[in-house]
Amino acid sequence: MGNAQRFDRLDALRGLAIVWMTVYHFCFDLDHYHWISQDFYRDPIWTWQRTAIVSLFLLCAGAGQAVALQQGQSWPRFWRRWGQIVGCALLVSVGSYLIYPQSYIYFGVLHGIAVMLIIVRLTARWGRWLWLCGGVAIAMKFIAFYALSMNATLQFLNGKTFNWLGLISVKPITEDYVPLIPWLGIMWWGVAATRWLLQYRPTTLTRSVPAAVQWLAFLGTWSLAYYMLHQPIMFGILEAAQYFR
Repeated sequence: MGNAQRFDRLDALRGLAIVWMTVYHFCFDLDHYHWISQDFYRDPIWTWQRTAIVSLFLLCAGAGQAVALQQGQSWPRFWRRWGQIVGCALLVSVGSYLIYPQSYIYFGVLHGIAVMLIIVRLTARWGRWLWLCGGVAIAMKFIAFYALSMNATLQFLNGKTFNWLGLISVKPITEDYVPLIPWLGIMWWGVAATRWLLQYRPTTLTRSVPAAVQWLAFLGTWSLAYYMLHQPIMFGILEAAQYFR
């Protein structure tokens, strides 16, 4: 695995998600500093963008696991990468607590990916069943909402102890929330789609990207480091701008 082939197209797709996320977060930061006024929690313009961005990241994460499986990634290598993600998730929790103590991130995208990666690693060979599993995981979001609305005894699922599962009727107060349900379904679909492409349409992934978007592929190879650094840098820039404004 040390010399494992990277797929530029997959990296570029991840890079596209990074660029979109950066624009979204920059607008969020502008709102935080009151340079603009937007409702990022309820306005569909922003909530649907967030859904699309997270979906794109999780599809790429699932695709990455499908590629790793094909290339024979060892468990020790998997755990090394997983440990990096867990460490970064903890840093996100600490950093968000310092800025948003009432709505800090306790189960955001990195926390969710860390748990989902283990599940996906153990189920990646399920073949066509992954499509069904993904659909069930997404459907469970709506089934759970109805069940909790009709049955008071299930309200414990809305509490912080269990809401990371995603079987909720009330969204928790937190700056980022990516529970297992429905998002595991998206990652499963990423695995299923990529395994199908690798078997039947491999050139869809193996062909190089045009030179004009090679920078996206490069960016996609550093997704975790970029994710951890982009917000502190943007906050620093806006903090300085606010000071000299």
